[in-house]
Amino acid sequence: MDLNRFIQIRRELHQIPEVGFEEVKTQRYLLDYIDTLTCEFLEVETWKTGILVKLTGFAPQKTIGYRTDMDALQVTEETGLPFASNHPGKMHACGHDLHMSIALGLLTYFAEHQPKNHLVFVFQPAEEGPGGAKPILVSDEFNSWKPDVIYALHIAPEYPVGKIAIKEGLLFANTAELFIEFTGKGGHAAFPHLANDMVVHASSFVGQMQTIISRSIDPMDSAVITIGKITGGEVQNVIAEKAYLDGTIRTAKKETMQLIWKKLRQLARGYEEAFECQIRFISGSDYCQVYNDQEETKRFVQFLEAEFPGSYLQAKAAMTGEDFGYFLEEIPGFMFWLGVNSEYGLHHAKLNPQEEAIPFAIDVLSKFLAK
Repeated sequence: MDLNRFIQIRRELHQIPEVGFEEVKTQRYLLDYIDTLTCEFLEVETWKTGILVKLTGFAPQKTIGYRTDMDALQVTEETGLPFASNHPGKMHACGHDLHMSIALGLLTYFAEHQPKNHLVFVFQPAEEGPGGAKPILVSDEFNSWKPDVIYALHIAPEYPVGKIAIKEGLLFANTAELFIEFTGKGGHAAFPHLANDMVVHASSFVGQMQTIISRSIDPMDSAVITIGKITGGEVQNVIAEKAYLDGTIRTAKKETMQLIWKKLRQLARGYEEAFECQIRFISGSDYCQVYNDQEETKRFVQFLEAEFPGSYLQAKAAMTGEDFGYFLEEIPGFMFWLGVNSEYGLHHAKLNPQEEAIPFAIDVLSKFLAK
């Protein structure tokens, strides 16, 4: 099997990025490719814009799952690549195009070499939001083929090609999207005493939120609140009646996430009373931690050290969010970082992973999944 063909597949997928639950072209591309894998032990099911593929093993003792994500981000690409995004304002800036091409490579290998155990490939939509893992986990399609163990990877721009970073236990944090609406009373800029300025109060709120981290969280714990977007008002000489804060919360512990939400609501009630305004929290996506199973991770590390000497790196826990954590809450398994050596990081408009990581990952995982 020519592993380099999956580099071209990645480039074709890169040109058609689609956001969560809108991956229609992506699904069609994947299904068309899977249709070329004519073997009697392969079955395909669709779920919304996702796909599940089962390969029946010749002497199964368990069912092994492999998950890849499919969606892109609302980012305008700035790579200048000849195969750049054809969809304005959308880009595979998190590497899901590489993830899918690697999964197709594995699927192709095992379609040509029937596995011993059952293999289930999960092409999951909406990882970036609103979250595809939780709903696919409760779907009939997934549960009819529910695996006993499950694995996944994520590209890592900071590591070189040929390196795999993993650790037992916590790898990625608990994350929550944060959207807050402030409503007061607008008015003329010359008469602030007759209005209730939501730009002022929302800006003050941003600073006060940080005291939750510095004064309510154990200093030996890890947590962060980031506000990435502030909007408010319509014109420079009118006091804003509304303002909005968009951000994210990330914690190493579930209990810490619950405490932060409690403190945020307490803070909001105090602001409402003190500044005579209304504060509303708008629902967003919540992702649980990615917690790697100890035994499965240890087995993978031993495999890497034996079969691919020098490839293994000890990863550190990160405040990155990933809804693969919901799979690991129910099914033992792991996620690892795959080195792709890009100058620009994840979610950056100039992310440009080295594509040599694709055949390397297919080689590693095809051998591991065959064991």
